[in-house]
Amino acid sequence: MTKLFSIIAIFLCISVQSQELNCVVKVNSQSLTNSNQSVFKTLESALTDFINKTKWTNKKFKQNEKIDCSVFINVTSYGSDQFVATLQVGSSRPTFNSSYISPVLNYNDKDFSFRYVEYENLNFNPNSFDSNLISALAYYVYVIIGLDADTFDYNSGKEFYEKAQEIVNVAQQSSYKGWSQNDGGSQNRFFLVNDLMSGTYDPIKLVLYNYHRNGMDLMSDDVTKGKEGVKRALMDLEKIHAVRPNAFLTRLFFDAKSDEITSVFSGGPQINSADLVDNLNRISPLNASKWAGIKF
Repeated sequence: MTKLFSIIAIFLCISVQSQELNCVVKVNSQSLTNSNQSVFKTLESALTDFINKTKWTNKKFKQNEKIDCSVFINVTSYGSDQFVATLQVGSSRPTFNSSYISPVLNYNDKDFSFRYVEYENLNFNPNSFDSNLISALAYYVYVIIGLDADTFDYNSGKEFYEKAQEIVNVAQQSSYKGWSQNDGGSQNRFFLVNDLMSGTYDPIKLVLYNYHRNGMDLMSDDVTKGKEGVKRALMDLEKIHAVRPNAFLTRLFFDAKSDEITSVFSGGPQINSADLVDNLNRISPLNASKWAGIKF
Protein backbone atom coordinates (compact mmCIF):
# COMPACT_ATOMS: atom_id res chain seq x y z
CA MET A 1 0.00 0.00 0.00
CA THR A 2 2.81 2.35 0.88
CA LYS A 3 4.36 1.77 -2.53
CA LEU A 4 1.00 2.33 -4.20
CA PHE A 5 0.48 5.61 -2.36
CA SER A 6 3.99 6.71 -3.35
CA ILE A 7 3.24 6.02 -7.02
CA ILE A 8 -0.04 7.93 -6.79
CA ALA A 9 1.69 10.86 -5.07
CA ILE A 10 4.33 11.00 -7.80
CA PHE A 11 1.64 10.89 -10.48
CA LEU A 12 -0.30 13.70 -8.83
CA CYS A 13 2.83 15.80 -8.48
CA ILE A 14 3.60 15.37 -12.16
CA SER A 15 0.02 16.03 -13.21
CA VAL A 16 -0.23 19.39 -11.48
CA GLN A 17 2.82 20.61 -13.36
CA SER A 18 2.28 21.67 -16.92
CA GLN A 19 3.87 23.15 -19.99
CA GLU A 20 3.90 26.92 -20.19
CA LEU A 21 1.29 27.73 -22.82
CA ASN A 22 -2.36 27.29 -23.56
CA CYS A 23 -2.25 28.23 -27.22
CA VAL A 24 -5.09 28.21 -29.73
CA VAL A 25 -3.75 27.69 -33.24
CA LYS A 26 -5.72 28.44 -36.39
CA VAL A 27 -4.54 27.93 -39.97
CA ASN A 28 -6.76 29.77 -42.42
CA SER A 29 -6.72 28.89 -46.13
CA GLN A 30 -10.06 30.34 -47.23
CA SER A 31 -8.47 32.55 -49.88
CA LEU A 32 -7.10 29.49 -51.67
CA THR A 33 -9.04 27.43 -54.20
CA ASN A 34 -8.48 23.89 -55.42
CA SER A 35 -5.98 23.19 -52.65
CA ASN A 36 -5.60 20.08 -50.56
CA GLN A 37 -7.40 21.25 -47.43
CA SER A 38 -6.25 18.31 -45.33
CA VAL A 39 -2.70 19.64 -45.17
CA PHE A 40 -3.90 22.82 -43.45
CA LYS A 41 -5.84 20.85 -40.82
CA THR A 42 -2.86 18.59 -40.27
CA LEU A 43 -0.60 21.61 -39.90
CA GLU A 44 -3.02 23.23 -37.45
CA SER A 45 -3.13 20.10 -35.29
CA ALA A 46 0.63 19.57 -35.44
CA LEU A 47 1.37 23.17 -34.43
CA THR A 48 -1.12 23.00 -31.57
CA ASP A 49 0.71 19.98 -30.18
CA PHE A 50 4.13 21.46 -30.89
CA ILE A 51 3.49 24.72 -29.04
CA ASN A 52 1.49 23.34 -26.14
CA LYS A 53 3.44 20.14 -25.48
CA THR A 54 7.00 21.42 -25.84
CA LYS A 55 8.73 22.30 -22.57
CA TRP A 56 10.10 25.76 -23.33
CA THR A 57 11.63 26.72 -19.98
CA ASN A 58 12.78 25.16 -16.73
CA LYS A 59 9.98 26.95 -14.89
CA LYS A 60 7.20 24.95 -13.26
CA PHE A 61 3.74 26.03 -14.35
CA LYS A 62 0.56 24.77 -12.73
CA GLN A 63 -2.43 24.21 -14.99
CA ASN A 64 -4.05 27.50 -13.97
CA GLU A 65 -0.79 29.37 -14.56
CA LYS A 66 -0.54 28.57 -18.25
CA ILE A 67 -0.23 31.59 -20.51
CA ASP A 68 -3.22 32.02 -22.81
CA CYS A 69 -2.09 32.85 -26.33
CA SER A 70 -3.10 32.47 -29.95
CA VAL A 71 -1.46 31.88 -33.32
CA PHE A 72 -3.36 32.69 -36.50
CA ILE A 73 -1.68 31.72 -39.75
CA ASN A 74 -3.39 33.15 -42.83
CA VAL A 75 -2.09 31.27 -45.86
CA THR A 76 -2.14 33.40 -49.00
CA SER A 77 -0.22 31.09 -51.32
CA TYR A 78 0.50 27.38 -51.32
CA GLY A 79 2.22 25.09 -53.76
CA SER A 80 3.80 21.69 -53.18
CA ASP A 81 5.34 22.12 -49.72
CA GLN A 82 5.84 25.91 -49.84
CA PHE A 83 3.60 28.29 -47.89
CA VAL A 84 3.33 32.08 -48.00
CA ALA A 85 1.34 33.53 -45.11
CA THR A 86 0.95 36.15 -42.45
CA LEU A 87 1.30 35.29 -38.79
CA GLN A 88 -0.85 36.94 -36.11
CA VAL A 89 0.27 36.24 -32.55
CA GLY A 90 -1.50 37.31 -29.39
CA SER A 91 -1.34 36.71 -25.66
CA SER A 92 -3.15 37.74 -22.51
CA ARG A 93 -2.92 37.37 -18.77
CA PRO A 94 -5.53 37.23 -15.99
CA THR A 95 -6.12 40.08 -13.56
CA PHE A 96 -6.07 39.29 -9.85
CA ASN A 97 -9.29 38.16 -8.19
CA SER A 98 -11.20 38.59 -11.43
CA SER A 99 -12.35 36.65 -14.47
CA TYR A 100 -11.14 39.50 -16.71
CA ILE A 101 -8.33 38.67 -19.14
CA SER A 102 -6.04 41.54 -20.14
CA PRO A 103 -4.37 41.54 -23.58
CA VAL A 104 -0.58 41.75 -23.59
CA LEU A 105 0.49 41.13 -27.20
CA ASN A 106 -1.22 41.57 -30.56
CA TYR A 107 1.23 41.50 -33.44
CA ASN A 108 0.97 40.74 -37.15
CA ASP A 109 4.11 39.35 -38.80
CA LYS A 110 3.73 39.84 -42.55
CA ASP A 111 7.11 38.38 -43.56
CA PHE A 112 6.22 34.75 -42.98
CA SER A 113 6.87 31.97 -45.46
CA PHE A 114 7.84 28.41 -44.73
CA ARG A 115 8.18 24.84 -45.97
CA TYR A 116 6.04 22.10 -44.48
CA VAL A 117 5.50 18.48 -45.51
CA GLU A 118 2.30 16.93 -44.18
CA TYR A 119 2.85 14.69 -41.13
CA GLU A 120 6.50 15.62 -40.69
CA ASN A 121 7.74 15.79 -37.12
CA LEU A 122 8.02 19.27 -35.63
CA ASN A 123 10.94 19.59 -33.23
CA PHE A 124 12.81 22.65 -32.02
CA ASN A 125 16.60 22.64 -31.88
CA PRO A 126 17.90 25.99 -30.54
CA ASN A 127 21.34 25.36 -32.03
CA SER A 128 20.32 24.91 -35.65
CA PHE A 129 17.99 26.36 -38.26
CA ASP A 130 15.91 23.46 -39.52
CA SER A 131 12.66 25.18 -40.44
CA ASN A 132 11.45 28.75 -40.71
CA LEU A 133 8.10 27.57 -39.39
CA ILE A 134 9.62 26.12 -36.23
CA SER A 135 12.09 28.95 -35.67
CA ALA A 136 9.46 31.68 -36.06
CA LEU A 137 6.98 30.01 -33.72
CA ALA A 138 9.65 29.22 -31.12
CA TYR A 139 10.78 32.84 -31.33
CA TYR A 140 7.27 34.15 -30.62
CA VAL A 141 6.79 31.62 -27.83
CA TYR A 142 9.76 33.14 -26.00
CA VAL A 143 8.55 36.69 -26.69
CA ILE A 144 5.14 35.75 -25.28
CA ILE A 145 6.66 34.15 -22.17
CA GLY A 146 8.98 37.13 -21.69
CA LEU A 147 6.23 39.74 -21.96
CA ASP A 148 4.02 37.75 -19.61
CA ALA A 149 6.85 37.58 -17.07
CA ASP A 150 7.40 41.34 -17.34
CA THR A 151 3.78 42.01 -16.38
CA PHE A 152 4.28 40.19 -13.07
CA ASP A 153 7.86 41.12 -12.15
CA TYR A 154 9.70 44.06 -13.70
CA ASN A 155 12.34 43.06 -16.25
CA SER A 156 11.98 39.36 -15.43
CA GLY A 157 11.42 38.55 -19.11
CA LYS A 158 15.04 39.11 -20.03
CA GLU A 159 16.08 35.45 -19.97
CA PHE A 160 13.32 34.60 -22.43
CA TYR A 161 14.16 37.50 -24.74
CA GLU A 162 17.70 36.15 -24.75
CA LYS A 163 16.34 32.84 -26.02
CA ALA A 164 14.44 34.66 -28.76
CA GLN A 165 17.58 36.58 -29.68
CA GLU A 166 19.54 33.33 -29.96
CA ILE A 167 16.93 32.08 -32.43
CA VAL A 168 17.37 35.28 -34.46
CA ASN A 169 21.14 34.85 -34.53
CA VAL A 170 20.88 31.27 -35.80
CA ALA A 171 18.07 32.04 -38.28
CA GLN A 172 20.03 34.83 -39.96
CA GLN A 173 21.96 32.18 -41.87
CA SER A 174 18.75 31.39 -43.76
CA SER A 175 17.34 33.25 -46.73
CA TYR A 176 13.98 33.87 -45.06
CA LYS A 177 12.86 37.43 -44.38
CA GLY A 178 12.28 38.92 -40.95
CA TRP A 179 15.46 37.84 -39.21
CA SER A 180 17.84 40.59 -40.30
CA GLN A 181 18.14 44.31 -39.71
CA ASN A 182 18.78 44.61 -43.44
CA ASP A 183 15.39 43.24 -44.48
CA GLY A 184 13.96 46.73 -44.73
CA GLY A 185 11.99 48.76 -42.24
CA SER A 186 12.35 48.54 -38.49
CA GLN A 187 9.47 46.23 -37.56
CA ASN A 188 10.53 42.64 -37.84
CA ARG A 189 11.72 39.82 -35.57
CA PHE A 190 15.24 41.20 -35.41
CA PHE A 191 14.17 44.65 -34.22
CA LEU A 192 11.44 43.40 -31.88
CA VAL A 193 13.74 41.34 -29.71
CA ASN A 194 16.62 43.80 -30.17
CA ASP A 195 14.44 46.54 -28.68
CA LEU A 196 13.17 44.27 -25.89
CA MET A 197 16.79 43.58 -24.94
CA SER A 198 17.86 47.23 -25.15
CA GLY A 199 18.12 49.26 -21.95
CA THR A 200 16.81 52.23 -23.93
CA TYR A 201 13.35 50.68 -23.80
CA ASP A 202 13.35 49.64 -20.14
CA PRO A 203 10.78 52.40 -19.41
CA ILE A 204 8.24 50.56 -21.58
CA LYS A 205 8.80 47.35 -19.63
CA LEU A 206 8.32 49.30 -16.41
CA VAL A 207 5.08 50.71 -17.84
CA LEU A 208 3.97 47.17 -18.68
CA TYR A 209 4.66 46.04 -15.11
CA ASN A 210 3.03 49.02 -13.39
CA TYR A 211 0.04 48.95 -15.76
CA HIS A 212 -0.77 45.44 -14.63
CA ARG A 213 0.53 45.01 -11.08
CA ASN A 214 -0.23 48.52 -9.81
CA GLY A 215 -3.24 49.13 -12.02
CA MET A 216 -5.30 46.33 -13.54
CA ASP A 217 -4.60 43.90 -10.69
CA LEU A 218 -6.11 46.37 -8.20
CA MET A 219 -9.38 46.84 -10.07
CA SER A 220 -11.30 44.07 -8.33
CA ASP A 221 -10.64 45.56 -4.88
CA ASP A 222 -10.68 49.29 -5.67
CA VAL A 223 -11.62 50.45 -9.17
CA THR A 224 -10.57 54.05 -8.57
CA LYS A 225 -7.17 53.02 -7.23
CA GLY A 226 -6.72 50.65 -10.16
CA LYS A 227 -7.58 53.38 -12.67
CA GLU A 228 -5.13 55.76 -11.04
CA GLY A 229 -2.42 53.09 -11.28
CA VAL A 230 -3.14 52.51 -14.96
CA LYS A 231 -3.06 56.25 -15.58
CA ARG A 232 0.30 56.69 -13.84
CA ALA A 233 1.76 53.89 -15.91
CA LEU A 234 0.48 55.37 -19.16
CA MET A 235 1.75 58.84 -18.28
CA ASP A 236 5.24 57.34 -17.95
CA LEU A 237 5.22 56.46 -21.65
CA GLU A 238 6.19 60.08 -22.18
CA LYS A 239 9.70 59.14 -20.99
CA ILE A 240 10.30 56.89 -23.96
CA HIS A 241 8.40 59.15 -26.34
CA ALA A 242 10.77 61.99 -25.49
CA VAL A 243 13.79 60.04 -26.74
CA ARG A 244 12.19 57.61 -29.21
CA PRO A 245 8.96 59.04 -30.63
CA ASN A 246 6.80 56.48 -32.42
CA ALA A 247 8.97 53.64 -31.11
CA PHE A 248 8.21 50.11 -32.31
CA LEU A 249 7.54 48.86 -28.76
CA THR A 250 5.25 51.81 -28.02
CA ARG A 251 3.16 50.99 -31.07
CA LEU A 252 3.17 47.33 -30.10
CA PHE A 253 1.92 48.28 -26.63
CA PHE A 254 -1.00 50.26 -28.02
CA ASP A 255 -1.85 47.58 -30.59
CA ALA A 256 -2.61 45.33 -27.63
CA LYS A 257 -3.92 47.91 -25.17
CA SER A 258 -5.76 50.73 -26.96
CA ASP A 259 -9.23 49.18 -26.73
CA GLU A 260 -8.70 48.20 -23.12
CA ILE A 261 -7.48 51.68 -22.17
CA THR A 262 -10.57 53.25 -23.72
CA SER A 263 -12.80 50.79 -21.86
CA VAL A 264 -11.07 51.37 -18.51
CA PHE A 265 -11.56 55.13 -18.65
CA SER A 266 -15.00 55.17 -20.27
CA GLY A 267 -17.08 53.74 -17.45
CA GLY A 268 -17.31 53.34 -13.70
CA PRO A 269 -15.95 55.88 -11.21
CA GLN A 270 -14.28 58.73 -13.05
CA ILE A 271 -10.87 60.18 -12.34
CA ASN A 272 -9.28 63.28 -13.84
CA SER A 273 -8.13 62.04 -17.24
CA ALA A 274 -7.73 65.26 -19.24
CA ASP A 275 -3.93 65.19 -18.95
CA LEU A 276 -3.93 61.49 -19.82
CA VAL A 277 -5.92 62.10 -23.01
CA ASP A 278 -3.53 64.88 -24.02
CA ASN A 279 -0.60 62.54 -23.41
CA LEU A 280 -2.16 59.67 -25.33
CA ASN A 281 -2.96 61.90 -28.30
CA ARG A 282 0.64 63.07 -28.40
CA ILE A 283 2.18 59.59 -28.03
CA SER A 284 -0.29 57.59 -30.11
CA PRO A 285 -2.13 59.93 -32.51
CA LEU A 286 -3.23 57.00 -34.69
CA ASN A 287 -5.60 56.02 -31.89
CA ALA A 288 -7.05 59.52 -31.48
CA SER A 289 -10.56 58.32 -32.36
CA LYS A 290 -10.39 55.89 -29.45
CA TRP A 291 -9.02 58.43 -27.00
CA ALA A 292 -11.96 60.66 -27.88
CA GLY A 293 -14.17 58.15 -26.07
CA ILE A 294 -12.40 58.61 -22.74
CA LYS A 295 -14.47 60.51 -20.18
CA PHE A 296 -12.90 63.17 -17.98
